[in-house]
Amino acid sequence: MSSPSGVPGPGEQFLEQLLTAVHAAPALELPDVVHRFADAAGLDRIDLYLVDLQQRCLVPLADGPSTLGVDSSVAGSAYRAHELRVEESAHGRLTAWLPLIDGVERLGVIGVTAPALDGTVLRHCRVLSSILAMAITSKRASSDSFARRTRSQNMQLPAEMLRAFLPPRTIGNAHVVSTAVLEPAYEIGGDVFDHSLTRSTLHVAILDAMGHNLASGLTTAVAMAGCRNARRAGVELPSLVEKIQEAIAQWLPEQFCTGILAQLDLATGILRWCNCGHPAPLLIRDHRVLDHALERPPQPPMGTPASLADVDWVVHKEPLQPGDRVLMYTDGVTELRTGNGGEFGLQRFVDSIIRSTAAGERPPEALRQLIHSILDRQDNQLRDDATLLLLEWRP
Repeated sequence: MSSPSGVPGPGEQFLEQLLTAVHAAPALELPDVVHRFADAAGLDRIDLYLVDLQQRCLVPLADGPSTLGVDSSVAGSAYRAHELRVEESAHGRLTAWLPLIDGVERLGVIGVTAPALDGTVLRHCRVLSSILAMAITSKRASSDSFARRTRSQNMQLPAEMLRAFLPPRTIGNAHVVSTAVLEPAYEIGGDVFDHSLTRSTLHVAILDAMGHNLASGLTTAVAMAGCRNARRAGVELPSLVEKIQEAIAQWLPEQFCTGILAQLDLATGILRWCNCGHPAPLLIRDHRVLDHALERPPQPPMGTPASLADVDWVVHKEPLQPGDRVLMYTDGVTELRTGNGGEFGLQRFVDSIIRSTAAGERPPEALRQLIHSILDRQDNQLRDDATLLLLEWRP
């Protein structure tokens, strides 16, 4: 706050200087900016960590600090819970871990080490974490620095192409959250997800192209572009699906793509969707999956098959209840092989969902735990893409 004389107070000066410095700094100089402000605030240090692509590790943005496990560290606990965590460090110092969150998207954590942590220090740290989250989000589109830090292996070309199209992993507001994961993270070939939020509607899509190669990636890239182009033009759901299938049929006539295109009315909770040859979504209510709740007769995949069949796209409707979650997935999840050579199957998948959601975790954390439980069963080796998209409605 400014003083009565109009001269900025210490807190306001701190905020102004911080904003100016962070705004002007290149991506990999953010740790240096943060270090300068740690000195100015009388803190021992401030460390900045980003979560890796598979959300298993927290990777330091500066050289020196060690990588931390999301599931095995206090810093990881702050990331998982979206909350402040404090631990005692060397020489009686305290370290406060705060999550880096842009809106509802989890990016990583910051660790603030000091002799003592009072209300003023923590307020400054919360301001710092908010500013850094916005800065990272804005700078990562124009710099490879963050991508290099958060990757643990080289990415295949189809995966690189598709990840360039993907939206943030999590979007939402006070009333709805949509979050998604896509594996194998470095070798995806034909799966994508999309979600977008307006004042009244959540738009979501999950798409799965035939095959697992560059042609598959091109198919879903065309499908996603067609989806966004039609959505931004304000067309109704059947016309949106028609635009996608026309684009695939025109530009990639040998290919086709399954998918679900859906819209959730934020005021009423009415879910509307078209199912184009895709596994039916699952409705999760009171920590259990309701049998066949969203199963409807599927229609053909988008592309030449639908064009030849002259399909009229059917829109299905289902009213959600407050707290309901809807999970969409690709068949790469249920067609996984178990250790004895059998198929993972829908029932085992449903059992995994129940275990992941019963703990009451927020949707992004529940989905992170779900995909990791599936990957761990497969020794992190997948034969096909496995994509999950989870939305939760809380009016």
